[in-house]
Parts: sequence; C-alpha cells; structure tokens
Amino acid sequence: MPRAIWSGTLSFGLLHVPVYLMPGERRTDLHFRMLDSRDNAPIRYERVNSETGEEVPWANVVKAFEYDKGSYVVLEEEDLRAAAPESHESVDLETFVDADAIPPQYYDKPYVLTPGKKAQKGYVLLRETLAETGKIGIARVVVRTREYLAAVMPRDAALVLLLLRYPQELVDLDEYDLPDKKASEYRVTAKELGMARQLIESMSTRWSPADYRDEFRDRLHAVIEERMRSQGVVTSAKESVAEPKATTNVVDFMKLLQRSIESKRRSPAKKKTAAAPKKKAKPAAKKKTTAARRRRPA
Repeated sequence: MPRAIWSGTLSFGLLHVPVYLMPGERRTDLHFRMLDSRDNAPIRYERVNSETGEEVPWANVVKAFEYDKGSYVVLEEEDLRAAAPESHESVDLETFVDADAIPPQYYDKPYVLTPGKKAQKGYVLLRETLAETGKIGIARVVVRTREYLAAVMPRDAALVLLLLRYPQELVDLDEYDLPDKKASEYRVTAKELGMARQLIESMSTRWSPADYRDEFRDRLHAVIEERMRSQGVVTSAKESVAEPKATTNVVDFMKLLQRSIESKRRSPAKKKTAAAPKKKAKPAAKKKTTAARRRRPA
C-alpha cells in the first residue's frame, strides 16, 4: 500500500475532516545509470565551478536567480522561508464550482484523500454532497514545500485531489496559428463531416483503462531480463506516518454546517494575498555564483 505524504485535515466551512494525502499515480518508468564502459563503474555527478574547474562543497553552494545573462541575485534561507506557505498539512476548500467548469488542460497530478480514524462520517458527507450537486471543491494545498491550487472531487468511494495548473503555466491558444474559421472556409463538406461522424461512431466503445498497457516498457523489460545474470534486492526501513488528529467527541455536523452557511452570508471569502518578503535579496557579483545554477537535490 502506498505511504501517506502527510496527515492533516480537509476543511470546508467550520468542518474539519482528518485525512491522509496519498499518492494517486504509480511511476513505471525504467531508470538507468550511466557507467564507464571500460570497467562498468558508475559515473558520478559533481558540483564544479565553471571557471576554476574545482569541485564546490555543499557548504559553499547558494541559491540564486539569474535575472540577466551571467547576472544573479543570491537568496538567503530566510528569504525562501518568507515566501514559503504557512499551512503544510491541510486542504482548505475555498469555493465550489460545476464539475465540468475546469478545462482538461488545467489538471496536472492526482492524489487520493483517505479518511483518518473516526473521520468516516465527515468524509462521506462531503463525498456524497459533491456527487449529488455535481460540484467539485477548489482548494489550496501544500505538497512538499510548494503551495498548489487543487480540485477535490468524488470518484467511486474516494475523494480525489487533483493538482491544478495556474493560468500562467498554460500557453494561450491565441499564440498559435490555428484554423479558427468555419469548416466551410476550409472546404470541409457536409458529406465529409457525416462520414467522419459515422467512422467515429463505428470506432466508439466504453472507456476501459485496463485495455491499455505501456508496450515499450514491456518490451524493454524483456530485453533486460534476457541480459540479467544475477539479481540484487535492496530493502529500506518503513517510515511511520503520524495519525491524523481526530476528535473523540461526537461532532454535530448540522450545527457546524449551519454556522458555516451563516458566516458565508455575513462575510464573503477574502482573497489571499502573497506575504511580503522579510528581507531584501542581495545582488551578487556577475559570474561569481555560477555554481548556484545547480540546485542541491531535495
């Protein structure tokens, strides 16, 4: 079973449901190491100063933004902390929209929310209400130090959380040279449209994900197995995940829902504003922090 990324709360109005944030995808890519063909020794990556050619110790590596070719501004750790989000273990639902209101290009990465102990009632309450109303929740969530926009929607017995792309991350379609006139302007006839519809209908079927496999990966696996002469097994210690905090008292959902509705009527939700940096970043001398181009692995 996948391990939880974090345990926290799913919040909407005054209701707080303890949940686990679980991975919603499984990477199946094959990863390769580069070796020296002379003795099959692994090749290491080193942090090298581009001017001196010397390896740079981690203690001397700083993070910087290249604002112009060869010119950088160095960021201190406190600068990064000032910009970091405050909430790390919660899914804060801010609004609800129609399920079909979000175009597919905005969806990025899936996660699954699972209920914590004694949290099934609140979990099911939100899941069933979303399913009945045809709505999805829009939330902010922090995954590994970065804050994302996310959509929470029902899927069978689960609440699925999908990270969303911000509009700035998408290329506007107006930037492309697209055939945006009527079909007749491109000499597409009604008969051709009818035949295309007939073809699509003849090829249509029910969506069944199990019918599709990564055939390239299967073939590559077969090649690897043919070349294998021995097999090594690596085990790692299991990491424990803290239990989400659940109340031991019976929650009066009706009262919380009523209070939440009344509070929304009295004061509309305020938009969040970005926190101002606590300290100005200091500019660095040109080409003296080139090593900062390479980030330290997380």
